[in-house]
Amino acid sequence: MIHIRAMTMDDYPAVIDLMRNTPGISLRDADSRESTARYLERNPEMSFIAEVDGDLAGCVMSGHDGRRGYLQHLLVLPRYRRRGIANALVERCLSMLEAHGILKCHLDVFKTNEAAAAYWQSQGWQLRQDIDRYSFTRPGNQNA
Repeated sequence: MIHIRAMTMDDYPAVIDLMRNTPGISLRDADSRESTARYLERNPEMSFIAEVDGDLAGCVMSGHDGRRGYLQHLLVLPRYRRRGIANALVERCLSMLEAHGILKCHLDVFKTNEAAAAYWQSQGWQLRQDIDRYSFTRPGNQNA
């Protein structure tokens, strides 16, 4: 049976292990225990894990800036895929964002992650062609 619940810091070791072992996912300093704790505190009850018979099967993180929502790190272990877990995790995030008045959501996918791109497009998400994303990292921390 699939059980979805809010992510807590108690889940951090298992979630980070899942991320480390999932192709296409890049871990940065922003995924540290401290940064994750700040993110979950700033966006309470907006990130989720999925368990199947007590085992971690997947996760997703979401939050917002007051205007737009953002999804990060949607992962489902290969042995649990094709059961609707990813869709359920995303829907839970979108519902929570909507409850906060956030109706538009963004996410980033590495250009090399074809499986993720195919998933998001199959779910009706639109690849933006009208913008480019720029990032800036303060000197001294190139892995943020």
